[in-house]
Amino acid sequence: MNIDWHAIWNSVSVSAIVQIAILYVVIYTILRYAKGSRFGQVLMGVGILAAAMFVFTFVFQFDVLSTIVRSLLVYLAISTVVIFQPEIRRILSQVGAFGYFEKPKHTSDGSATPDYVVDTLISLANRRIGALIAFERGISLRSYEHTGVTTDAIFTRELVETIFTPPLPLHDGGVTIRNGRISAAHCVFPVSNNPELITSGMRHRAAVGLSEETDALVIVVSEETGNISVAHNGRLIRYAGEQRAQSLIRWINKAMPDSRLRKGVFAKLNELLSRKGAKK
Repeated sequence: MNIDWHAIWNSVSVSAIVQIAILYVVIYTILRYAKGSRFGQVLMGVGILAAAMFVFTFVFQFDVLSTIVRSLLVYLAISTVVIFQPEIRRILSQVGAFGYFEKPKHTSDGSATPDYVVDTLISLANRRIGALIAFERGISLRSYEHTGVTTDAIFTRELVETIFTPPLPLHDGGVTIRNGRISAAHCVFPVSNNPELITSGMRHRAAVGLSEETDALVIVVSEETGNISVAHNGRLIRYAGEQRAQSLIRWINKAMPDSRLRKGVFAKLNELLSRKGAKK
């Protein structure tokens, strides 16, 4: 059996190729930002089930069943939007932050290295000093900083320990990190209503709540157990023992990328224009 690939290629229009490319980008973007969340898992499951049903009805030509499946998918899509409204809002916020084009900028002036941040967290845990630290990424945390005290200070171990040591005025609340610097302290973060956190403390619930509303990476140090937890995308991951340092460094590297190696498209364009202007 010979396949006429030339005839098949001629039958495919440019418009069809463009539409397929646009559909691919949209689906990839949604799955990328929904990865690891409950909405992403449900979306993947529904997609697989819908594809299987459509193939089944097409192969066996079950027209009535195909019509019923299409109708059910419409109601399922509407119910999914209602049920997963917070997670969909967070995903849309990430897309609106242009995560593909512009990464957070981290300069060498006063910015902490990921290794130093992890060492500070381990020191807090060993001394049983409770802490709540949020690392800003694509979505701005300025609205939460307004609830606290603006600092714009260099990240140092001594300063972080001083902030979270009770009964000092700034120990209650969270600290925000922007570009490797402490941008604000004593901040109020939204508290999660996740029933799985009913036995967790206020710091852990606030960490998850902020990660549900933004794409920030939030670190919690427990003053009772000395364990370190990471909240991201509405999930709370607890670390203890010797392996916590290796796990934390991976998270911090993700939250504080090196600007020299991971510049966004706009940043590179601005740098190129600046160089051309300097030559003139």
